[in-house]
Amino acid sequence: MKKVELVFIPTPGISHLVPTVEVAKLLVDRDERLSITFLVMKLRSDPKKPNVKEEVSRLVSRSESSPGSPTIAGFVLDMFCTSMIDVANEFGVPSYIFLTSSAACLGLQFYVQALHDEQKVDLTEFKGSDTELVMPCLANPLPAKLLPSVMLNKEWLSFLMTPTRRFRETKGIMVNTFEELESHAINSFSNGNTPPVYPVGPMLNLNRDGDGDGDVESDKFKDIRQWLDDQPLSSVVVGHRFLWSLRQPPPNGKMEPPIDYTNPRDVLPEGFLDRTANTGKIIGWAPQIDILGHPSVGGFVSHCGWNSVLESIWFGVPIATWPLYAEQQFNAFTLIAEMGLGVEIKMDYRGEFQLDGDEYSIVSAGEIERGVRCLMELDNEKRERLKEMSGKSRTVLENGGTSSTWLGRFIQDVMDHIHD
Repeated sequence: MKKVELVFIPTPGISHLVPTVEVAKLLVDRDERLSITFLVMKLRSDPKKPNVKEEVSRLVSRSESSPGSPTIAGFVLDMFCTSMIDVANEFGVPSYIFLTSSAACLGLQFYVQALHDEQKVDLTEFKGSDTELVMPCLANPLPAKLLPSVMLNKEWLSFLMTPTRRFRETKGIMVNTFEELESHAINSFSNGNTPPVYPVGPMLNLNRDGDGDGDVESDKFKDIRQWLDDQPLSSVVVGHRFLWSLRQPPPNGKMEPPIDYTNPRDVLPEGFLDRTANTGKIIGWAPQIDILGHPSVGGFVSHCGWNSVLESIWFGVPIATWPLYAEQQFNAFTLIAEMGLGVEIKMDYRGEFQLDGDEYSIVSAGEIERGVRCLMELDNEKRERLKEMSGKSRTVLENGGTSSTWLGRFIQDVMDHIHD
């Protein structure tokens, strides 16, 4: 039996790297013919294409010179690594994409690229606009003001358009979603105008604090868990009872990971910790999987990053949307309008990382209160829908599930393209 090798080149950011590792693990578990090599580039460094090229050259030479070595079957690239398609082409190797965002977000990228390249639409005119955009990947019109900030800024739009154009050169696109969650968006790719799209998710790292061999529960989570254990079932929002992960934003204009405050009292209203001592807990970094999986948690005030959306659905925890940047406003819209699985705090909020030097908007206490009340008093219909989708998210990767079937189809297509 001939072995084949896929070379994964992810973006090293944790929100991209974790689901990429999970899909790679699933692939090698699924088919014993497959092996996988990861080539991880460093952030904030010189372009690494020459180094990647040398490594790929070594892998290809090994494959060709040694009968027992696996055949290089393809590159699997992150959306921000599409320049590596040139390297793959040079060695005659097919390229694929693993998209860590939603299927609707992929459809949005193709739609905006067509507006920009084919219809010559100036997308910056949509900034703050009430225009509603009708696109194939959505069942409902999208208010243009919810477009990602990068699409409303000329400089950053060109940065986004390049990888989207290059998606069309690949043999296929795996997406971290599942058919039951985004059926409309996934069906919109069936017209043959894009490479094949494979919904293979949800790709989640569900390891809990202290799960590893010989690991013990960290002191930080032990304190959080003990507090959660004391709360009634489904009463805490991550207000009613609350658990607040409060962290410092990155410096203005920089995209860096947040860090914990040395002393939260320095940024909270005077007396806040004393007034809320019996109903709330302020923490820094949060082990999100452990918290969402705790039975006392009844809601999640979230920035709507796609990984967080998938984790909330997995655990059946409803979201109150408070997006910040990237495609999070769009995710908030799809979560509420397309899926019916969340409630709004402020869907068009943009914060922390401003592309045009815009002033920060303020979310009022009234808006937060209304959103949290709606979240914790969610009607039975939405809770049942969320419970149903949670169950589906846990079965789609089982034998015979939709994502399992799509994963098998991807593997078969990889094998078929080896000698194209």
